[in-house]
Amino acid sequence: MTQSSAIRNLRAFIASESAGGIMLIVAAAIALGVANSPLLGAYQGFLATPVVFGAGDWVSIDKPLLLWINDGLMALFFFLIGLEVKREIVTGQLRSWKQASLPVYAALGGMIVPALVFVAINAGSPENIRGWAIPAATDIAFALGLLALLGSRVPVALKALLLAIAIIDDIGAIAIIALFYTENMNMGALGLALLPAAGLLLLNRAGVARTIPYFLLAALLWICVLKSGVHATLAGVLTAMFVPIATGEERPLERLEHALHPWVAFLILPVFAFANAGVSFAGAGIDALLAPLSLGIAAGLVVGKQIGIFGACWIAAKAGFATMPEGVTWRHIYGLSCLAGIGFTMSLFIGGLAFADPAQVDAVKMGVLSGSLISALVGMAVLTGARTPSDRATHDAPTGSHPPQMFESRS
Repeated sequence: MTQSSAIRNLRAFIASESAGGIMLIVAAAIALGVANSPLLGAYQGFLATPVVFGAGDWVSIDKPLLLWINDGLMALFFFLIGLEVKREIVTGQLRSWKQASLPVYAALGGMIVPALVFVAINAGSPENIRGWAIPAATDIAFALGLLALLGSRVPVALKALLLAIAIIDDIGAIAIIALFYTENMNMGALGLALLPAAGLLLLNRAGVARTIPYFLLAALLWICVLKSGVHATLAGVLTAMFVPIATGEERPLERLEHALHPWVAFLILPVFAFANAGVSFAGAGIDALLAPLSLGIAAGLVVGKQIGIFGACWIAAKAGFATMPEGVTWRHIYGLSCLAGIGFTMSLFIGGLAFADPAQVDAVKMGVLSGSLISALVGMAVLTGARTPSDRATHDAPTGSHPPQMFESRS
């Protein structure tokens, strides 16, 4: 891939991700409006609609519509994440430590510190500790969507840095789900999952570029993983690892990314937001927001992300472990660390895995929504007016010019 085409692909991805973030905002706003209107009962009843899938006596899956969205549609979201992660590790911004160092430090700080803030606030509420990972997540679509609203006030390098941090954050979230939110494992079903996984490996080794065989085996893998007790969305990530980046002149991974991204950005994530963001505030006062679970999540997203990401970047730069992207100031980094506190999609997703009690689920939604809203407002306020002449030069550079060295380490 040439330098100019890489820049074009990055800008196209950011543009589509930004538009998807706006769709997420609209879907979440509609869900909140419906949940706080006379339509609440119909909304809850619709999401509880039983949907049954069966194939003779071999398999039967009976779940409410909400779980089909969270386990089924979101598997495609995780599949896309897996494709993006593989591409970045093999050919992109994460292929070497020199390029990945700053976002790696930032992402680690942005996951560890929010979790510690949550645990500190919920130390006296052991029933809530299971939600420690909820504020560790970042919603890339929301964050990039808001960055897009600022236009040329922020440099492309800052958007690329946010994208890299979010990708590493997604890798961490995937690992957390696999390690800490898997219970009652069915080893027989997990063993059967090895068969479609082996088939995917054979397709990869044979250099098969057609995507239909991968999807057929992915469907079998998803069913096996679902029945095993491991969260089914991880089947999407595993499938993505077997998709070849290039086979001769064919580029299956890139083709799938381009084909899936509009569906994920403009359908799957908005549907997820509509299904999961609807929380009723009836009877909820300031006490509900100050309860340990809600407060821990909100504080983790607002305070933990700021301290974790900004602090990690500052330490890494001052210690000489990494350098700042060209055209990016410390005000930009601070604004980015605030916007990274928009957890939304992944935070709500992990919250749904962590708790089954409706009261706790509502508290999770309240904490995620309030923390994400505050982070968005603070981040936008910080970044407004942060534009510099060097930002304009970076943002407006012609397509064929040399891109900024965004993630360079000192040797």
